[in-house]
Amino acid sequence: MEIGITMFVTQSSIHVSDLARYCEDFGFESLWLPEHSVIPVQTTSPWGGAADGTIPDWYYECTDPFVSLAHASAVTEKLKLGTGICLVPERNPIVLAKEIATLDHYSNGRFLFGIGSGWLKEETELFGVKFADRVNVMYESIQAMKQLWTQEESEYNGQFINFPPVISRPKPVQKPHPPIYVGGKAKKVFQRVVDWGDGWMPNRISPDEVAKGRQEIDRIAMEQSKNPADFSVSVFGQPPDKELLKAFEEAGADRVMIRFEGSSHSEVLRALENIATDILD
Repeated sequence: MEIGITMFVTQSSIHVSDLARYCEDFGFESLWLPEHSVIPVQTTSPWGGAADGTIPDWYYECTDPFVSLAHASAVTEKLKLGTGICLVPERNPIVLAKEIATLDHYSNGRFLFGIGSGWLKEETELFGVKFADRVNVMYESIQAMKQLWTQEESEYNGQFINFPPVISRPKPVQKPHPPIYVGGKAKKVFQRVVDWGDGWMPNRISPDEVAKGRQEIDRIAMEQSKNPADFSVSVFGQPPDKELLKAFEEAGADRVMIRFEGSSHSEVLRALENIATDILD
């Protein structure tokens, strides 16, 4: 099982280039960065990670994942670079496809595309997307980007995404395109993984839930005459608990991304060193 790292990189945290170098030097497989372009001052959507629903400060402060991962790609050679997650409905798919292809090009095929539809209603609707439509917008965006990545001339005509024949280069290094990992735990997510993704990327989940999800993905894949082994499971945002990680592996996880406390250079370096010693050795 692969072990990755995820954290909120901010303007006051360790520089992402230093973080990436340390991740590679210590032997972690991947680095995953989140996305929140902006947080509205007035919100009613509760954050699921706290009992009182209060959104933590680092959600307001996280840097753009694609600019940050570009920094990371420039100082590493093997470290895989992922979005955990990219809020696809908040982005123009033509521009996003170009950014991803460019990052995959400069990193020599190391980009991993973790996606989600978003949970913060007020943030989603700032970008002209009705909250109830966000999954359908994400679906059409992914389909449109696949066209842009794989065809010399591509076009898309959907309910939400429309563009005439266009040419978009460069193409991604990874063929047919970087792997797409679908976030979420809703019942319909397993169908989405098999229909238009390459893997499942759940957050705040137990090993038992992972095992059940793995079984459901396998069932749907076989019903559609697809190979279940083509769909991976990457468990997001877990503590550095060796026994817990072993339980996730036994449940069918192919990768776990560890989230840890720490922001300053010295705190992050110490945390990564401890995790590497406890988990990787």
